[in-house]
Amino acid sequence: MLLLVLTMYSGFSQAQVPVDSESKIRFKIRNFGFNVNGSFKGLAGKIVFDPASPGISLFDVTIDAATVDTDNNTRNGHLRKEEYFDVKNYPKIRFVSTRISKSNKEGTLIVFGKLTIKKTTRDISIPFIAKPANNGYLFTGNFKINRLDFDIGKGSTISDNLTVSLEVATKRS
Repeated sequence: MLLLVLTMYSGFSQAQVPVDSESKIRFKIRNFGFNVNGSFKGLAGKIVFDPASPGISLFDVTIDAATVDTDNNTRNGHLRKEEYFDVKNYPKIRFVSTRISKSNKEGTLIVFGKLTIKKTTRDISIPFIAKPANNGYLFTGNFKINRLDFDIGKGSTISDNLTVSLEVATKRS
C-alpha cells in the first residue's frame, strides 16, 4: 500500500538521500553527574518529502552504530561492546517513519516511527523543522529516549534518559 501511495505521489514529492558529511547526529547524556556529548556518522537511507503534503512523506534512514564518538577512545570502545550498542551483531541503528503530521507549532512537523537499536524496536516521535537547502532539505529536530528501553547498558553510572539532536542534510536522489 505504501509503495502505491509513493508511486501515485512521486510527481509531487521529492525523493532525497541524506548527506552524511553535512549532517549531525548528536546525543547528550549525564554520566557521574556530568554531561557527556557524543555523535554518530554513517547516515544513509531514503527520504521522500513533500512539505505541502507531509502525510505522503517517508523517512527510512540508518546510522552506523560503530561510529559512536564521545571524544574518549576508551569510552567509545566500551560503548561498542555487547552491553551497550553491540556493534558486532547490530551494526546499524534504524528509523522508519509510520506517519508525518503537522504540529500545533507553526512550521513544525512531527514524524512518528519505529526506532530500532540492537534487537529492540520502539515507537517514537520527533518534532522537526524542514527548510530547503542546497538542492535538498535540512531537517532539524530533538527527541528524548530511555536507553534502558533499548537494552543499552544495565546498572550503569549514566542517566537512563538522553537527548538526541538531529541536523539531517539531504539532496535529491
